[in-house]
Amino acid sequence: MRRNIQERGPRPRALVVLLLLLGFQLGALVAPAHACGCGAMVPDPNASITVGRETSVVDWDGRTEQIVMRFTVTSDTPRAAWIMPVPGRATVDLADEALFDELVRIAAPEHRERQYFWPRGNDWPFDDVDGAGAAPPSAAAPDAGVGVVGRERLGDFDVARLTATDPNALGDWLEENGFEMPAGLTGDLRPYVDRGWEYVAVRLAPREEGAVLTGTLDPLRLRFASDELVYPMRLSRRADTAQSLGLFVLAGHRMEPRSAIGGSEPEVTYAGRVTSPTGELGRLTGGKERFLTVFDQEFPDPSRINGDHELRAAAEDTPFRRVVWHDELLTLGGVPVWLLTLGAVAAGASAAVVWAVRVRRHRPVRPSNPVPTPVP
Repeated sequence: MRRNIQERGPRPRALVVLLLLLGFQLGALVAPAHACGCGAMVPDPNASITVGRETSVVDWDGRTEQIVMRFTVTSDTPRAAWIMPVPGRATVDLADEALFDELVRIAAPEHRERQYFWPRGNDWPFDDVDGAGAAPPSAAAPDAGVGVVGRERLGDFDVARLTATDPNALGDWLEENGFEMPAGLTGDLRPYVDRGWEYVAVRLAPREEGAVLTGTLDPLRLRFASDELVYPMRLSRRADTAQSLGLFVLAGHRMEPRSAIGGSEPEVTYAGRVTSPTGELGRLTGGKERFLTVFDQEFPDPSRINGDHELRAAAEDTPFRRVVWHDELLTLGGVPVWLLTLGAVAAGASAAVVWAVRVRRHRPVRPSNPVPTPVP
């Protein structure tokens, strides 16, 4: 009798939807995605890579920002790269997957049950009858306008931290290191170059020779000084497929984006204060109290992305938690109450009819009044 709020449609319709979904997934695998929600994903020529989901954690204490990113990818290439602009000199290291598990547990929706009276599609009598790697390559000679601050190997990542005074020189550096730039990406780098930002270029290179990148990759953490909370997104406008972003924001107050930057309206799925962070979350925040705000956002047309996510404090630190309702048919002793009610009504109606018949049969017949005889 119990079921979730989502209802199952007719079986032929479900088969059509399944075929459509498979078609969309195959199309996503064929079309390479040159970008993800954090920056520009640059695959090898003639290769494809699709970022199915990007989830990031942003921690900001007012002076220092940390971004922990985790990607779920599908690809047919052993090598790819993405580039992330940052407002200051960054350090990069591997993060622990447990951080995301802790945050998901904190922000989990509340599950509630509610009962309904009349039967629905999956209830009797309307239910179905059957119930049915290689080492990092050596750095090329420095280009004019590009400086290599540092380069290190972190797990399956070859990380280069760069400065650039010329976006064309930055593009040349990437190409000389074996990667093809998506068309137009150099122009998108211009605003960052003009503002004096630096860059983290990450080569995704499995340690096992010949292995391809697929599944959920190890999280990476970037740490840099910043007097504002910003999540770089501008380069994602070069993506070939729709983008999906999940963002956990840790700060002193509830935060909100200044604008949707060309995507759907960011949806807040959780907001609440974390008073005593422990585990990986405690290590990220230094054990300091934070207000956690969780956003989900879709970018159906990445070419409409027109800037970076700049986050500011909301007017109030209003807590919020999603509620997932599970509908359950109201029963008594395993029998639907609606059936018992109809049975009781039918029995009551039958009893009323029988009583009325009996009363009518046993009612005494009153003699009729005598008819007076007229006087002659």
